[in-house]
Amino acid sequence: MATAVEGSSTKRWLPLEANPDVMNQFLWGLGLVPDEAECNDVFGLDDELLEMVPKPVLAVLFLYPITKKSEEERIEQDKEIKEKPHSDKVYFMKQTVGNACGTIGLLHAIGNITSEIKISEGSFLDKFFKSTANMTPMERARYLENDSQIEDAHSVAVTAGDTPASDGVDTHFICLACVEGELYELDGRKAGPISHGASSPATLLKDAAKVIKSMIEKNPGSLNFNVIAISKRT
Repeated sequence: MATAVEGSSTKRWLPLEANPDVMNQFLWGLGLVPDEAECNDVFGLDDELLEMVPKPVLAVLFLYPITKKSEEERIEQDKEIKEKPHSDKVYFMKQTVGNACGTIGLLHAIGNITSEIKISEGSFLDKFFKSTANMTPMERARYLENDSQIEDAHSVAVTAGDTPASDGVDTHFICLACVEGELYELDGRKAGPISHGASSPATLLKDAAKVIKSMIEKNPGSLNFNVIAISKRT
């Protein structure tokens, strides 16, 4: 959950654990109706293991290590992103708070599936997405940065994890979501969403797995990877 980049603040949170149970309690507490969706572990990227994930999958979270190579790639991607505007249908926000990438990954997921799920009226998520709907990605980041409710909820979620919280981490969460027939990588440390080509709700998990496999192949010496799917409860 690396430090944010452009426009970073001095504020740092403790990192959120890649734990579906922790994330579920976090999201349900923020206003996601529990019967609507839940986070589940993805135990592997082979077809047989992907079949075990509850369907339909609405979004995918991926935790990976930040390395010199990944940082060089991010800088190159930012140049391309700035030259190619993305669809305004994609909900995207920047990351200005250090170690907030787990929370931002979840907000990216929920923000792009609001038509597929129910959120409790008057809840944090309800107010957050209504308030930030017409903001720029950086304005959304500042809104989050200054919101004590989400910071408190994040802190509670951190303490619910199985491992002791530590600020000294070099891993980072991103979200992969399908918006209007395209698979988007949503990373608050990057200049904007990255399109990975055509996708659909039915193929989202397999399409995301291909992107994740390619990212893992670039870091063959690391084991710090984790994949979590947000699935519709049926």
